[in-house]
Amino acid sequence: MSLELTIDKTGRVVIPKQVRDQLQLQPGDTLRLETEGEQITLRPKHPGAPVRKKGRLWVCSGTGQTLRETLVEDTLQAVREERRRRILGE
Repeated sequence: MSLELTIDKTGRVVIPKQVRDQLQLQPGDTLRLETEGEQITLRPKHPGAPVRKKGRLWVCSGTGQTLRETLVEDTLQAVREERRRRILGE
């Protein structure tokens, strides 16, 4: 994806909603800015979140750490419990 963005008077740039939604960026999230020559790269920094929801799927990000064997099962149980409470109106 290639977009043109405009820098305002105070140096701010707005990340389009489509991109924020695609990357699951929320207000208060941290981005890492890297520069090389005239190239600028922004990367989301999601500390402590080895497993994140991406669309309808749960995705494990490459953290370089070994994951607990029960992480997937624990995550599934938490999601199912959250869904059950929402359905029951709790």
